[in-house]
Amino acid sequence: MLQSSTLKFLRALKQHNNKPWFDEHRDEYMAAKADFETLVQQIIDGLQKQDPSMAGLQVKDCVFRIYKDVRFSKDKTPYKENMAASFQLGGKKSTLAGYYFHLEPGGNSMAGGGLWMPPAPELKKVRQEIDYNFEEFESIISNKEFIKQFGKIEGESLKTAPQGYLPDNPAIAYLRLKSLVVSRPMTDESVVQPAMLRDMLKTFSVMQPLLQFINRAMD
Repeated sequence: MLQSSTLKFLRALKQHNNKPWFDEHRDEYMAAKADFETLVQQIIDGLQKQDPSMAGLQVKDCVFRIYKDVRFSKDKTPYKENMAASFQLGGKKSTLAGYYFHLEPGGNSMAGGGLWMPPAPELKKVRQEIDYNFEEFESIISNKEFIKQFGKIEGESLKTAPQGYLPDNPAIAYLRLKSLVVSRPMTDESVVQPAMLRDMLKTFSVMQPLLQFINRAMD
């Protein structure tokens, strides 16, 4: 479980997203960072027991920096107002599908994952896998527990059928997607409960067949 002080820090950062305030409260940031990384290690330990592809993963491979790259952004606030970690073979910079945890106060936290805006060659492979094995793909996303946890797959979609596919293809709604992601929202209250880690690992276990399907295409 996370400490409530970590959420408190992120709430304060949202109100004072500037370097002087951050420098003045650096000790609080370091405590929040350590708390989040402790949880990430616990998630890794749990994932390695249920997903062999997570073997060898380390905290530093998963956690995103709090510092923003504002060079090409209209929003010049220097810090992210969340903490996040991505879990997949090769770490957060990998192009493979993976698990994801996002911590942000105000009811914006979530456990989820999938494949986010992959390069065109990888996306082409995933589309082909869905087209060739649509029955298997459909059985994964129509599973009762999958629907209970996530509802449906989401992602930005093309307005027309991708090249090589007809509009009446049974899988066309998924073939048009440029990302394939799922998520389960988490309240501020739930992320500081002792059951949070157990519940997140269950969520990830329900997601695992989808990730295996996607990554098989890119293997």
